Amino acid sequence: MRRNHEIDYRIYGEEIQIVEIELDPQETAIAESGSFMMMDQDIQMQTMFGDGSQANQGIFGKLVSAGKRMLTGESLFMTAFTNMGQGKKKVSFAAPYPGKIIPMDLQRMGGKVICQKDAFLCAAKGVSIGIEWQRKLGTGIFGGEGFIMEKLEGDGMAFVHAGGMVIERDLLPGQVLKIDTGCVVAYTSGVHFDVEFVKGIRNMVFGGEGLFFATLRGPGKVWIQSLPISRMAARLVSYGTGKRKEEGSILGGLGNLLDGD
Repeated sequence: MRRNHEIDYRIYGEEIQIVEIELDPQETAIAESGSFMMMDQDIQMQTMFGDGSQANQGIFGKLVSAGKRMLTGESLFMTAFTNMGQGKKKVSFAAPYPGKIIPMDLQRMGGKVICQKDAFLCAAKGVSIGIEWQRKLGTGIFGGEGFIMEKLEGDGMAFVHAGGMVIERDLLPGQVLKIDTGCVVAYTSGVHFDVEFVKGIRNMVFGGEGLFFATLRGPGKVWIQSLPISRMAARLVSYGTGKRKEEGSILGGLGNLLDGD
């Protein structure tokens, strides 16, 4: 039997998705602040410290839990949505930017998933959202996510968000996958995460792909995103601050067609 609340869900949309969660009476979903979209009338919303996974942890425990969430870039507060009515009710949460919402049944994944900072969207009540320290200095500095990642623990449903297209890979024991450091979304607890230096002077100087790979060694499941939010933000900044060649002249527009920009 599950210790966490057991919720049903449905995901809508393609580029910018929403997840609709169906709650039985007295069932609760927790969500990151700012992800709420809409809910039925009999659902009660309550803002709280931490994730509410431990009901009797006291004010000090709640402050510690909320402080850990701040280290991962999340808000001090989370919001709980409880069905106080008689029948099934629905509450919906929206993705913060273009990409995919990934449903994760923690019971089927060994009770623990490690994911990038800011990936968490919502979950069943009882799921614990904590921090996972990168113990190796090199992994923490060059791994793309820093020393701290998010840790989701429990046996309920959790939902995380990633940019662009998302690919799932199941790694066999000892199987290694090399990934751009920003493209790692999440992985199960059995996967070993490390970084590897890019070999070759030309690759380092002219490759344009950074100096390090993230290396993930199985066994376990890995989620990979095609468009990290940092990469998308950098492209938007470059388009917003630089003058496009087609602006201001016919010749400039012709040059833009010739070079493919």
